[in-house]
Amino acid sequence: MKLKKSLIIALILGAMGLVAWELYWRSQGFTSSIDDNDALWAQERSKVDNLSKEDVVLIGSSRVHFDIQLDVWKKMLGNKPVQLSSGGCSPLPFFHDVVNTSPFNGTIVLGVTPGLFFSTTYPEAPPWAWPQARVDHFHDRTYAQRINHKLSIPLQSSLAFISEVEGVDGLNLKELLGKVKIGNRTFDPMPPFHSFENIRLDRNVRMKKRMETDTTFANTVKNVWQFFMSGEGPPPDKESTMAFFLEDLKKFKEKGGTVILLRCPSMGYLRDFENNVTPRGKFWEELVEKANVKAYHFEDYPQLQGFHLPEWSHLSARDADIFTKEFIKIMKSDSIL
Repeated sequence: MKLKKSLIIALILGAMGLVAWELYWRSQGFTSSIDDNDALWAQERSKVDNLSKEDVVLIGSSRVHFDIQLDVWKKMLGNKPVQLSSGGCSPLPFFHDVVNTSPFNGTIVLGVTPGLFFSTTYPEAPPWAWPQARVDHFHDRTYAQRINHKLSIPLQSSLAFISEVEGVDGLNLKELLGKVKIGNRTFDPMPPFHSFENIRLDRNVRMKKRMETDTTFANTVKNVWQFFMSGEGPPPDKESTMAFFLEDLKKFKEKGGTVILLRCPSMGYLRDFENNVTPRGKFWEELVEKANVKAYHFEDYPQLQGFHLPEWSHLSARDADIFTKEFIKIMKSDSIL
């Protein structure tokens, strides 16, 4: 009887603790959200092998992830594309995986964010290692991992404290312990980086409204971009990245596939940095010439300009809808889709 009573008390206290923890983080402005982790990416990647030649896959860095809206695409063309883009990543490992391990031979819209596309092919460099880890997870994941992901979705969708987000917005135990100031812990010089997107199960991303209305919040993200751009990182490796891409592009064309290159908008300090480090004439133009595929640069189309980029690099939710709509109109007028 005492064991039964102890169990009941423990369950009640545990439930009260979970409720209190959840209410606390809700009061701090956090809400339930889906984690854009390796498992979620792998779930979308698994769809690619069953697509037809009429289907579209989106591959790129965070700009294609934010700027192309799947619902607008479906409304205008009938089917949603599969979204495989990922923030802070070179798109080349994703493209390489689809070309070399999938029978898919439809259309790939490939985003070109110069600083990431031309960054490196070195396996241990973060822009390459991060997307490769997602590719590896897709091919190596066990049935237990697949089941675990499916079971986690209802919890992620309901509870704010169930989150794998890292950094200043991280709520898991590892992240919270890392924020405790004890002794002479090594100071992280990087400014705090806030998560500023909402993501769905189909990996469609929309910018949080707060980024548009809270200048202070937007400036925290700008500070991070400036931090990265002010450092002495390695220069772009145009030669190896372009050669790697062109080899895969050749294979994809031989399978009957179509690639469309897309340069999404950027502005302000970030655009000036890109013009200086990866000037259009020496990077984008050479890539387009050697690739010999249809390519769209936002600077060439008035309809793809004049948008609001709160932190210089990604479109607000409303402008992303408009950008997607206008981009599709342009491609349809060119008989690409």
